[in-house]
Amino acid sequence: MQYDYLIVGAGLFGAVCAHELHKKGKCVLVLEKREHVGGNIYTENQDGIQVHKYGAHIFHTSDRDIWNYVNSFVEFNRFTNSPLALHQGKLYNLPFNMNTFYQLWGVKTPAEAMAKIEEQRSEMAGKEPVNLEEQAISLVGRDIYEKLIKGYTEKQWGRKATELPAFIIRRLPVRFTFDNNYFSDKYQGVPIGGYTKLVEKMLDGIEVRSGQDYLTQRGYYRSLAKKVIYTGPIDEYFNYCHGQLEYRSLRFEHERFEVDNYQGNAVINYTESEVPFTRVIEHKHFDSVDTPHTIVTREYPTEWKLGDEPYYPVNDDKNMEVFKKYRELAKNEDVIFGGRLAEYKYYDMHQVIRSALNYTKDIV
Repeated sequence: MQYDYLIVGAGLFGAVCAHELHKKGKCVLVLEKREHVGGNIYTENQDGIQVHKYGAHIFHTSDRDIWNYVNSFVEFNRFTNSPLALHQGKLYNLPFNMNTFYQLWGVKTPAEAMAKIEEQRSEMAGKEPVNLEEQAISLVGRDIYEKLIKGYTEKQWGRKATELPAFIIRRLPVRFTFDNNYFSDKYQGVPIGGYTKLVEKMLDGIEVRSGQDYLTQRGYYRSLAKKVIYTGPIDEYFNYCHGQLEYRSLRFEHERFEVDNYQGNAVINYTESEVPFTRVIEHKHFDSVDTPHTIVTREYPTEWKLGDEPYYPVNDDKNMEVFKKYRELAKNEDVIFGGRLAEYKYYDMHQVIRSALNYTKDIV
């Protein structure tokens, strides 16, 4: 065998594992199905603007060790995620905070805002929410639900809010301060030079073969390494023997404008159901680059089918029962299954890194 470890997938989980194993003196081969590394955090330099090709990614964590870890590869900027929501021509600040409540109702104090929300929540008094709509109203009232949650969520999931389970929004962030920072984590930012640079630094000195589908050449590649770390879809690994796990997918429309500033903010959500896309991203605002042009991306949620890119696992009871069957099969494989697709789990980036570090920390 030529390699100690074969890592299937050059996304964040695979790249961290590869780096840590290489650092421990292991001989590592990384296979990547796409023609580039980085998975869904891949960024592409387009005339000085780092374009997030698979949707916006903002790194955020309260784990100082993880923050120091990513900054050991590249420097991160001080970007603060402060999205806006557009509904019927009016802009509202997100997450829900005192700016939002002033924009909705003209209230100026936390006490006034609390009283307004409490008044609107009262229609669910004594009722147990049985769907997403009722859950949202029980948390923040009808105005916020109708203007800022309903349309966006129905587009995101492709279902009516009354048909979606309540657990999807067990809680909603509500702040009674004038703070537009979307995340409450201590550290956040975007890597200067893009996420691709971050992953390339992790993979420095490691053999990477792109455009390679491990599953179609499983026997050959398995013979090359003592151990395999697999980060692809777990159901595909087992040839969908228990059925396909479900996802939501996304379609992106990228457009260049010969103006230096298109919308004035990195992210604007479109919350009306009549607007087919969920948000518009203007990439240059993630790192405040000075260019005479700009690039924006519209995100369209879509129904997932086999062959589409899987983005968001549908972690309802039906799918979790199927996943448990695959997880049982995985126990009999001499393979480490890790990452978003292999674990059928939505991960934030810092969680992916922590998981990969935990996998590799005891390997000598």
